[in-house]
Amino acid sequence: MTQTTQAVVIGGGQAGLAAGYQLRRLGVDFVILDAQTQAGGAWRHAWDSLHLFSPAAYSSLPGRLMPIQTGEAYPAARHVVDYLTDYERRYNLPVHRPVRVEGVHRNGRLLRVEADAGTWRAEAVVSATGTWWRPFVPAVPGRSAFGGRQLHTVEYRSPRDFAGQRAIVVGGGNSGAQIAADLAYDAEPTWVTQRPPRFLADDIDGRALFDAATARRRALDEGRTDTGGVASLGDIVAVQPVRDARDAGALKASPMFVRLDRGGARWADGTRADADVIIWCTGFRPALSHLAPLGLRGQHGHIAVEGTRSVDEPRLHLLGYGDWTGPASATLIGVGRPARDAARTVADLVL
Repeated sequence: MTQTTQAVVIGGGQAGLAAGYQLRRLGVDFVILDAQTQAGGAWRHAWDSLHLFSPAAYSSLPGRLMPIQTGEAYPAARHVVDYLTDYERRYNLPVHRPVRVEGVHRNGRLLRVEADAGTWRAEAVVSATGTWWRPFVPAVPGRSAFGGRQLHTVEYRSPRDFAGQRAIVVGGGNSGAQIAADLAYDAEPTWVTQRPPRFLADDIDGRALFDAATARRRALDEGRTDTGGVASLGDIVAVQPVRDARDAGALKASPMFVRLDRGGARWADGTRADADVIIWCTGFRPALSHLAPLGLRGQHGHIAVEGTRSVDEPRLHLLGYGDWTGPASATLIGVGRPARDAARTVADLVL
């Protein structure tokens, strides 16, 4: 089955839906291809206690405010899933699922999107697959020798799964801090970070982070001094569970170990910690394997972009992968502006 349309959006999470909303407003004929069986994107796979960093009003996609979640200042992941499901339905976005895209190819004046459910030919493609589906685990010495269980953030669900176990949580970002705090009362966690953890001030939430990312991008675009953006403020948002564990003395970080062995971790000074499980909260990489046939990756693996548009394949836009595809574009509130800009460029091309 081969279909032709003006644009194909790959990915039906928050970035794909934001792109779809903007394309619909501009009258572009498009489809959204999503590999998941249900709406909600990566939020559907988050751990049970995960909450947003911002209130609902500051966590919305274009066109529709996120409703307040009763009893919660910061909405839970399940509330985000409900919001995205409703958003998709409200705007009648043409999402096809489950459809797994296998490759994007040049096909004359069109791009050909090959998927397990057929082929689409389009004048433009918006890649919005995010990073959740490509977890990163560092090559730590002895990792393969460890005799216990190892999992990444993407596999973590609840502290009940680790009750009474000795867990080493690796990672000094938000996920590492939140999961270490989550385990503090049910398991025996050791929190390990590459450098001493940097907590943002307790009154800073996602609103301030979005403003900082936007100000940095504006400064760079105008040739002014780099403000440092979010990184200048710290690494960890002090959401309430993290704050509670930190203030109770249950969230103390150890420096990174030098190696693993069968029973646990060893440090350079000879100390060790036995462990039943290691949870790698070590981040993600962009999920871009479907773009490999286009041959766009540079020396360091990134695809060069101007805004969201690929420099070497201007029919392709990348949306929602981080600041390199728009300030705070991997967040709910931050993806709206680059989605709007990408849709306008697509509309100029195809209409």
